[in-house]
Amino acid sequence: MSTTQAHGIDAVTAFLDAQGVSHDVVEHRPTFSAAAEARASGAEPREAAKTLALRDHDQYRMAVIPATHRLDLARVRELLGGSSHLRLATEAELEQDFPMFDVGAMPPLGPMMPMPEIIDVHLLYHERIVCAGGDHKHSLKMDPRDLLRVCEPRVAAICESSDGRSRFRDLPRV
Repeated sequence: MSTTQAHGIDAVTAFLDAQGVSHDVVEHRPTFSAAAEARASGAEPREAAKTLALRDHDQYRMAVIPATHRLDLARVRELLGGSSHLRLATEAELEQDFPMFDVGAMPPLGPMMPMPEIIDVHLLYHERIVCAGGDHKHSLKMDPRDLLRVCEPRVAAICESSDGRSRFRDLPRV
C-alpha cells in the first residue's frame, strides 16, 4: 500500500515499515489531545509527543514536544531561521494540505509530508514515546531515537519555561 493512497494509521505504518522502524500500534477510543492519547494508550502524558505543524508564509515546519509542555515559538523561529510570520498552522490549512491525516493527529514524521522537523530534547530521555498515528483512534509507541534516525531533525530545547529557570532543569542527570 502506498503512503500517498493510504490514510491515517495505514499510511503511517506503511511509512514506518518501509523505514524499518519497530513500533507498536495501540487502538483506543477517539482522543483529541496528546495527553488524552497517552492515557488511552496506557502511558503517562510526559511520555507522549505532541506534533505541531508550523507555517511560515507558504512553507511548513514541524515541531515535536512533550505533551506536558508548551512550544516556545520564538525559540523555534530563532533555531529554524524562520520569519516573523512563523505561526501554528490552522485546522483548515492542515485539512487541505495533509488529507492523509485527521486534523490534530499528525504523526511526528516530517519526511512523510515532507517538511523540516525539530524535536524537543526532553523526548529523547524516554525509552519509548507515544505519538499520534494519523487518526484519532490509533497511537504509536516507539523509540524516540528512531525518530532521529528516520527524520534527521534538529534537536533542541524548544519548550517554554514557565518560571524563567533553565529549559534543562527537568532533564535527568547523566
